[in-house]
Amino acid sequence: MTTETTENNGLLTNKWIQLSVGLVCMAMIANLQYGWTLFVDPIDAKHGWGRAAIQIAFSVFVFTETWLVPVEGWFVDRYGPQVVVLVGSLLVGASWVIDSMASSLAVLYTAAVVAGIGAGCVYGTCVGNALKWFPHQRGLAAGITAAGFGAGAAATVIPIANMIASAGYEHAFLVFGIGQGAVIFLMSFFLRKAPKTAGPARKSGLMQTKVDHPPGRVIRTPVFWLLYVMFVMVASGGLMAAAQIAPIAHDFHVAESPIALFGMVLPALTLAISLDRVLDGAGRPFFGWVSDRIGRENTMFIAFGTAAVAIILVTQLGRSPVLFVAFTALFFCVFGEIYSLFPATAGDTFGSKFAATNAGMLYTAKGTAALLVPVSSLIAAHFGWAAVFYIAASFNLVAAILALFVLKPLRATFLQADDYGIQAVGVTADR
Repeated sequence: MTTETTENNGLLTNKWIQLSVGLVCMAMIANLQYGWTLFVDPIDAKHGWGRAAIQIAFSVFVFTETWLVPVEGWFVDRYGPQVVVLVGSLLVGASWVIDSMASSLAVLYTAAVVAGIGAGCVYGTCVGNALKWFPHQRGLAAGITAAGFGAGAAATVIPIANMIASAGYEHAFLVFGIGQGAVIFLMSFFLRKAPKTAGPARKSGLMQTKVDHPPGRVIRTPVFWLLYVMFVMVASGGLMAAAQIAPIAHDFHVAESPIALFGMVLPALTLAISLDRVLDGAGRPFFGWVSDRIGRENTMFIAFGTAAVAIILVTQLGRSPVLFVAFTALFFCVFGEIYSLFPATAGDTFGSKFAATNAGMLYTAKGTAALLVPVSSLIAAHFGWAAVFYIAASFNLVAAILALFVLKPLRATFLQADDYGIQAVGVTADR
């Protein structure tokens, strides 16, 4: 092996380099979810398919992205991250190319499936890899990685919106689809599998296991299913807002209202989406870092409770352009942390060895939550956006209470069983 190769391998096995590579990959798939709202009305204007029918593509994407992550995580746990992300890059690029040519809802839904598989390959791999490289700072590492997905669309919201306006949404799909896929393809060659010496986690102030629980055992634990239900409740509100923020802004008649910020004057909707992406991304590592210090459940209680308040404020005061921007920004700042706290909690509870698969199983809750997005359009059509928002606020409030008063003692009991080397309550031994 040459000196140059040895030095390169040494550099690439630095955990912060690996975290940075994962961050770039995550940023390149962000538009598949968070940029989608920009395309809904232009697609409807051209084809007249209706918002609800078009938004089914969003649900198909999220459902496909999430439900295949455990399978992709299985490959990552066994063969490493490189090949899974490489395959994902090809699918990510192909999906928006298909969207650019879609002349029917069937083709649009097909593109959503391709996009979901590709995004799942990238998302599940990068989050799982971060949990393995940082067993002692899982909240921060998962948060930084997830920040790429949350904030990655911020830099391209304005260029995509401008390209849609000047050249049509089809051209925007084509150009950004190819570009995003190409960057992920290149980054895949720099990913490395975490060494075994990175885990299991040491004893710390956090509640962490010293046992690596395989997926078959994890899925039979009450702790996993409580986490799953909480994830569905909180994610459903955020996904509704992410998918519907543009239609909501138009219905509130604030979308085109000009707002000045830092010497720039932007339409309220464009500014809201940009700020939402930045604060969504920033909130993920911040709350992950906080949870590394005060505990996962305590942080969940604070974030979920704040989200409930922010949703209600949007409902009551969102017809003011400035307040619409401010309160949607507050909501997304505290919403994005679920993508750092839930994976970190899974790693703490079930160990590092099978982290990609176990976190992937939990991540399917996002797919379950996505089924409610088209439902939210129907509820809004009959009862108004206030009904949707109050449901989302209630979900967040209940999840906050569950985190502090149910999850915290249940996890403590589960981990105490690990400490004493006995089988957790409700789990039978693997044969």
